[in-house]
Amino acid sequence: MVRRLLAVLLVFSAGVAYAQFPRGFGGYGGLRGEQGDPAELPPAEYPDRHLAGCHILYSSVRREANGSGWRTDYPWGQRNLLIRLSELTKTRVSKQAGIPHVWLVRLTDPALFECSFLMASDVGTIGLSDEEAAALRLYLLKGGFLWVDDFWGEAAWEQWSRELAKAMPPPEYTIEEVPLTDPIFHSMLEVKRVPQVSGIGFWRATGGRVTSERGEETAVPHFRAIRDRHRRIIAVMTHNTDVTNSWERETEDPAYFLQFSVEGYALGIDVLLYAMTH
Repeated sequence: MVRRLLAVLLVFSAGVAYAQFPRGFGGYGGLRGEQGDPAELPPAEYPDRHLAGCHILYSSVRREANGSGWRTDYPWGQRNLLIRLSELTKTRVSKQAGIPHVWLVRLTDPALFECSFLMASDVGTIGLSDEEAAALRLYLLKGGFLWVDDFWGEAAWEQWSRELAKAMPPPEYTIEEVPLTDPIFHSMLEVKRVPQVSGIGFWRATGGRVTSERGEETAVPHFRAIRDRHRRIIAVMTHNTDVTNSWERETEDPAYFLQFSVEGYALGIDVLLYAMTH
């Protein structure tokens, strides 16, 4: 029943939200997101204390097929997720002209510590300096929350896990698979599987019949995490799936929306609610 209600609410408002938002909102300098939107850099003074998104501005040290480095899924993935969060819960989201703020933040920027949560995509290309790794470690240990998404295959996983280890080294911090019985999957909606979401370009090219972008190598989507000493999840990694695309591209094709966005939003809202309450 809850899942059907979520689907009805999302379908009712799909397409309406984008039509209200002027493109190019909040731009500074020459940094632009995946679809050409100027980036929102953190302001000297925050407009309010409501929830805003944060996306890592990082350096890429290798390339991945169909990846765009830090630009991947920025900013509309998080913007749409925050819109849905504000519609389906009582969470107050920081907005201007109806558009949620999604700040583009370097790990070495003091503004990092104003971020309730932090996201990044295509992290199979990321390279962290010692200074960035130290800042990420401090952010997570001070109560921050990280979600990385949209990286596919073993080479991408090895790159990400190696760079993350600079900040959160094993065996003190171990990456583990999260079972579907974990509270993070039941914060508000019941998530019964980790959805494998393909990018919309790949989905179109395969007629929507294939979700694994690298064949057998990426056939299984993973939801992995690092926990703190109290067993609270502080970082999640959705590997072999592009959950953020289910938010970013929700208005572009009704069939894509129905196949991916309902499950994608259920997972996204559960993760954000967990991050804000644990």
